[in-house]
Amino acid sequence: MDAWVNNALFGWYPYFALTVFVIGSLLRFDHSQYTWRTGSSQLLRRRQMMWGSNLFHVGILIIFGGHVVGLLTPVVLFDMIGISHTFKQLLAMTVGGIAGVACWIGIAMLAHRRVFDARIRNTSSFADMAILLVLWVQLTLGLATIFVSANHLDGHEMVKFMTWAQGILTLTPGVAVLIMDVSPIFKLHLFLGMTIFLVFPFTRLVHVWSAPIWYLGRKGYQITRTTRTISTTRAAVGRPHVGASVTRPVLTTVPIPVAHPIPTAVKI
Repeated sequence: MDAWVNNALFGWYPYFALTVFVIGSLLRFDHSQYTWRTGSSQLLRRRQMMWGSNLFHVGILIIFGGHVVGLLTPVVLFDMIGISHTFKQLLAMTVGGIAGVACWIGIAMLAHRRVFDARIRNTSSFADMAILLVLWVQLTLGLATIFVSANHLDGHEMVKFMTWAQGILTLTPGVAVLIMDVSPIFKLHLFLGMTIFLVFPFTRLVHVWSAPIWYLGRKGYQITRTTRTISTTRAAVGRPHVGASVTRPVLTTVPIPVAHPIPTAVKI
């Protein structure tokens, strides 16, 4: 690849994609909060949706965490704790491969139901279907890199990507030259990954910012009902006097008269 093109794609483009990713997400949250959702189609083909969604989300979380730790942890830290480059390479290939296959199957199921089911397709936007296909291609490229990585288990290529990613975040000039001679599959994988960051604010992917993580630490509560008689402790206009007894309303059900008998009830 020409040095100028390589520098443009892997030296300048990452900053453009990350800038749009951050500013675009903030602007969409500030101006278009009603579009900040996934557009769920759970009521249609629920079984396929549940299997595909679970496989995709579990797999993508493992892959994302592995990329963050693997790329952004300084090389010297791995050396200090005694993790060799070969072991790290094999670990990334094994764990990433298993999670990648699960995620690939999950997103294939989600894309199939959204593209080939007419009811779901009619309620989906072009961006909904496009982002699923882009993620599927990205996962396919990621799985393909495993076979390329098997040819250099010394971890030398892996160190190049780590140094490049950390150099981008630390604004180190000239880091694009580090991946000048890597396999084209890796370059396609990196370019498409940065493109996903670029289009992120304009797709349904923004819902990841709204993950209800705080639910894990909230205190539990329980709603109870009672029919016991209680005494009021204060008097007010229109309310019983002090010491009067009242009965708390209870939830009851009554049947609805219909032309054709249907076993149903309404709560009042």
